[in-house]
Amino acid sequence: MKNSTRSGVDPFIVMDVMEAARRAEEAGRHIIHMEVGQPGTGAPTGATKALSQAMEQGPLGYTVALGLPALRQRIARLYGEWYNLDLNPDRVVITPGSSGGFLLAFTALFDSGDRVGIGAPGYPSYRQILKALGLVPVDLPTAPENRLQPVPADFAGLDLQGLMVASPANPTGTMLDHTAMSALIEAAHGQGASFISDEIYHGLEYEAKAVTALEVTDECYVINSFSKYFSMTGWRVGWLVVPEDQVRVIERIAQNMFICAPHASQVAALAAMDCEDELQANLDVNRRNRALMLDGLPKAGFTNIAPPDGAFYVYADVSDLTDDSRAFAAEILEKAGVAVTPGLDFDPVRGHHTLRFSYARASEDIEEGLLRLQRFMAQRAARTTPA
Repeated sequence: MKNSTRSGVDPFIVMDVMEAARRAEEAGRHIIHMEVGQPGTGAPTGATKALSQAMEQGPLGYTVALGLPALRQRIARLYGEWYNLDLNPDRVVITPGSSGGFLLAFTALFDSGDRVGIGAPGYPSYRQILKALGLVPVDLPTAPENRLQPVPADFAGLDLQGLMVASPANPTGTMLDHTAMSALIEAAHGQGASFISDEIYHGLEYEAKAVTALEVTDECYVINSFSKYFSMTGWRVGWLVVPEDQVRVIERIAQNMFICAPHASQVAALAAMDCEDELQANLDVNRRNRALMLDGLPKAGFTNIAPPDGAFYVYADVSDLTDDSRAFAAEILEKAGVAVTPGLDFDPVRGHHTLRFSYARASEDIEEGLLRLQRFMAQRAARTTPA
């Protein structure tokens, strides 16, 4: 059968790394996972208990397309707790994960052929979803002096219909402060471009609170998820915040694309939002892991790294070590038993020279992984040093 040109999206390389790691484990090896952006913790205990109780009370059928009213109201309250914002819950739309949010946002805001700017390095699925929808992703190469975040000069004169940013960002973990966020929103609106803010790593911050685009403007789309801070990756539930005049637009698309987000996941998500003690304990583990990485990676020889303000990643420039990050990642997996992600996923042009390390797992795994990396790099240096 003939495939559409829209279907010609690139693979998600980290999934290939995960498969290679799985095969190694199947063969009996112990692999330390620093490749996948998935918390090592599961859903909060209160979330699973609430779902169990709900299932005993009766079947969980469709919800309305916008999501359970109680969950929308609780998310609106979160914006008061985290950002001191008074958010109308009618503006909150529950989605099948952040991926569902991307699909809804891109479909609602853009026509075929529209150009949408995304920072590079950046989450690779932005680019592939845009392509699959017949849109044109425009990579904006970011600079180290800008903490690998886009700035207005990066898209001046590019005739964009949309701009998408992420803070904290994947793969770098860097964040936009209020001034930087405001400048991007002003520049985007100045050229008539819609502004979308990916905030799925909010809550995973270590020194300063992340800024939501909603602190700057209501004329934006904000995407968030229960996957990261709430440790609910496999539950596939997230949310959108949109301007009031966009709610019905999104509702109509959601009714037809998804019907609704999974009812069971919405029940669990609502309860998860009140499991603060458990969530903060998880954050403390990430904070410890971040400190381990910032100490251990330079000792292994990975010295040129982006400043990870949030999320659970460290992005390293390894151009002094290789010009083929994919082969280098495969070598690390084979010889050190540590799975890491080559930067090609995040930056097709410059990713040959970068690696992403995730520290989302247990601290014991992070400690062991760093020791393995240090031994591997020392042995590698000894092999390449002239006698």
